[in-house]
Amino acid sequence: MKKALFLLLDQFADWESAYLSSMLNQSEDWEIKTISLNKTVTSIGNFAVTVDYEIGQFDETYDLLILIGGNTWNVENEMLYHFIKQAFANKIPIGAICGAVDYLAKNGFLNDYKHTGNALSLWKGFNQYENASFFIEAQAIRDGHLVTANGTAPIEFMEHILKLIEFDTPENIERKMYMIQQGYYRYCRQYGNPYI
Repeated sequence: MKKALFLLLDQFADWESAYLSSMLNQSEDWEIKTISLNKTVTSIGNFAVTVDYEIGQFDETYDLLILIGGNTWNVENEMLYHFIKQAFANKIPIGAICGAVDYLAKNGFLNDYKHTGNALSLWKGFNQYENASFFIEAQAIRDGHLVTANGTAPIEFMEHILKLIEFDTPENIERKMYMIQQGYYRYCRQYGNPYI
């Protein structure tokens, strides 16, 4: 079974993980685990989460790293930095959304990848961010093993991640996206009732 790690910092944006985590968790091929700097984190929506792993005590293998955005990604923490750096070095599939993309920019992780984020103007003071020409104004994009998205794009983020990890056929992923974006009844008119 493949393991997806959702990295949640305190004040994480709970809605940014909901679509992707629930989609992966319904598969028999994937298990969802959470990881953070602390054993308990609280979301922007005030959901308290007891995480499965703390970064300083984690030494298992995993197949996907998802960095969920939020209000505290301006953190400076050596364990967090080295954990993310190791994931990049090992070419683990990585998805980052919202404030997590800001963190990647600030620490120079985006310099070799086409990417998007909340706004390029937010990164002007980031000395390690060296490739603004690679910034693309899009909801979400994929380049190699990295998916980035702005904070208004949890659905597009999910779509790019599912394609990155080859979760299903491209056609089936498109159908899943169509239902989420267009709703059940339009889906039925387009493709028929999926529950019969």
